[in-house]
Amino acid sequence: MAVFTPVSLDEARGFLAGYDLGEVVELTAIAEGVENTNYRLETQAGEIRKRFVLTLFEGRTDEASLPFCLGLTAHLAGRGFPCPTPIEDRSGGWLGRLNGRAAAVIEWKTGAWLRSPSEADQAAAGAVLARLHQTAQSFGGRRENPVGPVLWRRLADRCAAGASGEDRVLLDQVEAALARLDDPFTDDLPAGSIHADYFPDNILFEGGAVSGVIDFYFGCTGAFAYDLAVALSAWGFDAEGRPMPEALAAFQRGYEAVRPLSDAERAALPRLGEAAALRFTVTRLHDRIFHDPSNLVTPKDPAVFLRRMDHWRAAETV
Repeated sequence: MAVFTPVSLDEARGFLAGYDLGEVVELTAIAEGVENTNYRLETQAGEIRKRFVLTLFEGRTDEASLPFCLGLTAHLAGRGFPCPTPIEDRSGGWLGRLNGRAAAVIEWKTGAWLRSPSEADQAAAGAVLARLHQTAQSFGGRRENPVGPVLWRRLADRCAAGASGEDRVLLDQVEAALARLDDPFTDDLPAGSIHADYFPDNILFEGGAVSGVIDFYFGCTGAFAYDLAVALSAWGFDAEGRPMPEALAAFQRGYEAVRPLSDAERAALPRLGEAAALRFTVTRLHDRIFHDPSNLVTPKDPAVFLRRMDHWRAAETV
């Protein structure tokens, strides 16, 4: 369960006193996610009952970046893109503080993420990612990638102090990939605001269509092809990290039906795919080595993303 900072019903009511959302009647911890603390929040105003997400932002989310993340979400939602709208408090702001953490209230989006998406679902998710890139082009905010090569190097150095056994073997492979890739973002590719965490559990479906794209807290300014590479690495491989060619093809086909790739983007995709796989390998390895058992979160296996690097490296060779 992703609850790093407990919140009582009374504490939530105190926080929500600054909003025009009615009375807080229910607060339930959301059992998914590994970065921030999330609660399902239900309020009652007269006969109207509404549902929201109450998010407390934890250590990996830089508080200074939140205006970008929430601003991007609001920009997209205001233009009809299926993502939740951040809720303003009475002062017109999106952020407050609750139990020592920056906190925000976000619109609840109906639907559920798909554990076994069909090829049609893959294509639909790809098309929505392309729409995100197109719609975000008019957003004026900028944010450097918070999980880019500088952080990869820093996390790998920290892992070296605690890695042993299997983790040491993984770290050796991470080091080889870091040396090989160096900075993979030197090409002058089409860029803008990207999601950077477009995993299946951040994409909600309802009635066979995407009903919501959530969790923009890794959002940043970057190459659209890198965002696509992250998404392909998330959607196009099985639970053991083995490629699923039909899924990879369906997702990219859906994306390019809306926003065709340039020749330069297509050529860069395998290298960016390896970079995406390296990014999630090193962060997961770090989280496993330095896991705090008091946090009710099970660290994710870094090896399944290391295997993705093999696929992308082979594709680049071809």
